[in-house]
Amino acid sequence: MLEIGFETNRGSSSIQLVKLPRFISLFLVVGDVLGLFVCLGLTSYWTLNNPLTGFDPFVCGFILLVLTGMYLSDTYHPEKEIAGLQAPNRILISSGIITLITSLVIYLSESWEQDSGGMRGILLVNLGIFTIWAIILRLLAFNWWRSKSHQGRWLMLGSGNHAIKFAQMFLTRNPLGRLVILTENGQQLPELAEIEPQLSHEGCLSDLSDWSQQPLLGVVVGTKISLSDVQVQSLMQLRLKGIPVYQLPDIWETLCYKLPSSLLEDEWFAFSSGFNLVFCGFSLKIKRFTDIMLTGVLSVLLLPLMVIVGLIIKLDSPGPIFYSQLRTGLYGKPFRVYKFRSMSQDAEKKGAQWAIQRDPRITRVGYWLRVLRIDELPQIWNVLSGEMSLIGPRPERPEFDVKLKEAIPYYEMRYLVKPGITGWAQVLYPYGASLEDAYEKLAYDLYYIKNYSLWLDIVIVLKTIRVVLLGKGR
Repeated sequence: MLEIGFETNRGSSSIQLVKLPRFISLFLVVGDVLGLFVCLGLTSYWTLNNPLTGFDPFVCGFILLVLTGMYLSDTYHPEKEIAGLQAPNRILISSGIITLITSLVIYLSESWEQDSGGMRGILLVNLGIFTIWAIILRLLAFNWWRSKSHQGRWLMLGSGNHAIKFAQMFLTRNPLGRLVILTENGQQLPELAEIEPQLSHEGCLSDLSDWSQQPLLGVVVGTKISLSDVQVQSLMQLRLKGIPVYQLPDIWETLCYKLPSSLLEDEWFAFSSGFNLVFCGFSLKIKRFTDIMLTGVLSVLLLPLMVIVGLIIKLDSPGPIFYSQLRTGLYGKPFRVYKFRSMSQDAEKKGAQWAIQRDPRITRVGYWLRVLRIDELPQIWNVLSGEMSLIGPRPERPEFDVKLKEAIPYYEMRYLVKPGITGWAQVLYPYGASLEDAYEKLAYDLYYIKNYSLWLDIVIVLKTIRVVLLGKGR
């Protein structure tokens, strides 16, 4: 048995698999209700010099709207991350949406003129103060939970290559609690000793029945290990105690928001939940309607910018303004994708090549177009024509697809949905041009296809804006 401790957070992710005690969620609900009334009272007194009195249905509706937004954003479980967004970020998004709804209702009902007391006019000020209150409450609750969970233990069964890779990720990126590894034959794991030198060898997989009596935060079951009936019963006892038991694909999905295809099997796909975007006609219709509405607005708003970009490209280097390229689309059907030309006119005289960082074929203007992702804007027309979606896996060139299909398991799964201008892999994984990069991007694409939701699309849009503003394009 290998027991490995953690002291500091060395990565961007944190384990958020163990739920807070229920009384913490109840504390947050009561705190929100109290905070709303306190904030309303203070803002009414400060701005109107009049304490909050009487019953106003509009104000009560506002309070219910705020609490509903907090619930739908799952902010009463601040230990969770949803699509990479922590509770404070979800609160900000919820408050932003509520601000738009409240402003629209006030405008349509002409509340400014009807509300002689001015109470409704301070609701947005109240929402700003309450947002700060709610974020502070979640940070306090999360920090308390984290301090209590720091000495908790996770149990890892197996010592195969995939299990070791997971343990290495867990060690370097998720320092919350301790990881106990039960190996098949009690062997040492020198690969982990390089990360955490102070390891102790105390047992093997046969000790599982003893560990089922210990308090654990969770259990991870490695691939290709044989469990006896007694060991399966021990896992069942842990499940009945409320301790989560994960297979490797599920733990990667929960912790890192990706699904490494090398861990997947046909049986897993057959019984796994999700994949609504592939099979649910309603989700596809909503996504297509959203694509048309947003690209219609974007095409009008961005037309002046695209005209200016076209002139700059023409002045910078000889050649056409636009560049078209054959890509693989939905169900493997090829289509032509359109981009602003960012490379020299003879960039592919030696055939198709992956673009690399600081590619010498990229023009001076093209470099900035790629950094700011502006070169992708003409693909708006691909979205309007139905060949692409705003959000989805990036379409690859057919020349590269042939090699990637042979080397990467389940690679063709990414073409069960329409390719997108931006996607989950583009906002979470740095630009790369290799087989290993393609494997990692597929892991994120599979996560998106399995877990698609309107909320996840909103998160990708927000992360894309951050990538553009920080110049993290390629």
